[in-house]
Amino acid sequence: MKRSTDRILTTHVGSLVRPPEILEMILAKTTGRPFDQAEFDKRVTAGVKDVVAKQAEVGIDIPSDGEFSKPSFSAYINERLGGLEPRPVEARPPSRTQMNYPILNDEFPGFMAQYNTMYRTMWMPMSMDRGLVDDALSRGSGERTALVGPISYKGQAQVQRDIDNFNAALKGQQFEEAFIPAATPSRQDADPSQVYPSEQAYRYALADAMHEEYKAIVDAGFVVQLDLGLPARNQVLPGESRPSWDRLREASMKDVEAYNHALRGIPEDRVRYHLCWGSMNTPHTSDVPLREIVDMILSINAQAYSIEAANPRHEHEWMVWQDVKLPEGKILIPGIVSHQTNVVEHPELVAWRIKNYASVVGRENVIAGTDCGFSQGWNMIRVHPEVQWAKLRALAEGAALASKDLWSK
Repeated sequence: MKRSTDRILTTHVGSLVRPPEILEMILAKTTGRPFDQAEFDKRVTAGVKDVVAKQAEVGIDIPSDGEFSKPSFSAYINERLGGLEPRPVEARPPSRTQMNYPILNDEFPGFMAQYNTMYRTMWMPMSMDRGLVDDALSRGSGERTALVGPISYKGQAQVQRDIDNFNAALKGQQFEEAFIPAATPSRQDADPSQVYPSEQAYRYALADAMHEEYKAIVDAGFVVQLDLGLPARNQVLPGESRPSWDRLREASMKDVEAYNHALRGIPEDRVRYHLCWGSMNTPHTSDVPLREIVDMILSINAQAYSIEAANPRHEHEWMVWQDVKLPEGKILIPGIVSHQTNVVEHPELVAWRIKNYASVVGRENVIAGTDCGFSQGWNMIRVHPEVQWAKLRALAEGAALASKDLWSK
């Protein structure tokens, strides 16, 4: 994996705002309307080419394909895994779509009630049919699944399509490296008890299946990014609405074991892991401190770790690395700009944040990134696309300022 050997490199978490022409077809598929797969593939191919060119224009060194082919950062694997089937769920008004964060719901009931009515549609393109959007939301975003048989991988054609589109888009562009995000083997929305003897057996079956996707990405010459957070204090577990931190930590360690099983045989220097404390623009008062989970993060068999650092609940945590030594050969990808606010960071602020991390782990071990994806799914657009690109440009400009200071001494 490339390092910041002579300047601070820039990247992001992977998911970028999908253009309306792709969103329209994702919504059509989600709501069961007529769907032309060939036309969708054509639009995704064109979209990936455009988004890769735009990343080059604003100064990103390590791009992704924007995850344009995927309805969301994790639900896409429903189409790539055998043994999972969608199940109809009771339709409900979008205003009642709840986030699964009970502590926040208790601590900020008024805020969460209002936020739940708008966070999925706030930055949806004005050209989108609002009736279609509401219909898709009422169907539970198409992310409810049932386990109906042993897990297997059947996404060979889809992952190859993503690889081919990305390779075609990269031709003629100058980048340091490129990465493709992939979901971690930790689906908790399906009950495994009818098929597997334990939760861990289910996790390992998912890991065996996802190993095929990770290997395909790495064999194609890309870095693979495992893309899901460890449980935080404000989350739930199957059958437990208010689990203790000890229970959440136990579940996290089992997830880490499954991640590493899925990564077996894949060179560590071709893997990066993204940790997310929840991508929503909420108070984040129940986020677990980095210090309490940094050992788990570092136990994942990846060379680079992407962590939130612009989020005001975590910006100070660069100081954790004064006490926790980054292992030899590892890389940090701190989120230097936020995906949660439409305020564009000043390049001098970007440079300051980068230099904080460089001061504790070494300049060559820092790649400047974002806190999370700018659109984790079709219904989770966090900022207006114009702001997304302004933030990434500011990231590149700030990295150049930091590089000037760091390499002039």
